[in-house]
Amino acid sequence: MSDPTSEQRGEGEQDDAVKRRFREALARKQANAKKGESHADRGATAAHPHGPLSHKRDFRRKSG
Repeated sequence: MSDPTSEQRGEGEQDDAVKRRFREALARKQANAKKGESHADRGATAAHPHGPLSHKRDFRRKSG
């Protein structure tokens, strides 16, 4: 019979390699996504893009 600790070590190394590959793929994906965000360093959007409201909106219950 083989040593159970050596089998566990082999599985652990495989898991580490898989995790490393996934992390590398995620880093590539995030780098590609960041590439198109040239506007990311600018400030927030305008506070009132359509101007101030001239009056407060009225909400009424529907009758009937």
